[in-house]
Amino acid sequence: MPRKKEILRVKGKIKETYTMFSRFYGFLEEKFEKGLRKRALAHLVLQKGETALEIGFGTGCALEQMAEVVGQTGRIYGIDITPRMVELARKRLRRKGLSGRAELTEGDARDMPYPDNQFDAVLMASVLELFDTPEIPVVLKEVKRVLKPEGRLVVASIPKEGFEDSKVLTLYEWLHQKFPKHASCRPIYLEDSLKYTGYRITKAEVLLLAKIFPMKIVSAKTS
Repeated sequence: MPRKKEILRVKGKIKETYTMFSRFYGFLEEKFEKGLRKRALAHLVLQKGETALEIGFGTGCALEQMAEVVGQTGRIYGIDITPRMVELARKRLRRKGLSGRAELTEGDARDMPYPDNQFDAVLMASVLELFDTPEIPVVLKEVKRVLKPEGRLVVASIPKEGFEDSKVLTLYEWLHQKFPKHASCRPIYLEDSLKYTGYRITKAEVLLLAKIFPMKIVSAKTS
């Protein structure tokens, strides 16, 4: 088993980076992350009538699918720190006639404006690894607060575990150190972070984006 290595610290700022990326991020979501989104939503197992939250929803591709699944009796919430992403996601939902099923907020996952025990399920895809190392447990504890007892959390992120010697991720970490504004995230020990903050892991799966870049999807429950 590869020896665990130190997680890099985050130098870039999420809002600045994704405001810059917003002009073309919709294309990345729809094409490059399509398979990841499909698998993450399969892990989430949303049901009609449920209330769910997506953290860091980008241009709203997953929000659209979530709103369709929960139907008129359900409700979808989204929080994103980037004003431009909020605007783009709202436009997407309006085009699809789904605005009435979703409530979007510009805000920070470290301090969310939701009451305790509100959501049946929470999705975070390509988001948790954007936070600096000390902030990861803060975010996960905040998610735990807003989830119902036995609530479901699905996180998709760049994995450190099992990929300590990956040449692709070693290169990406180098890019993160040299160009933090553009390569704004880095691999993390996702399962360790979830266990540390009191989650029970129920399922894990690794995908290769474009057949070369590893992503891990982990399902967990609050108890």
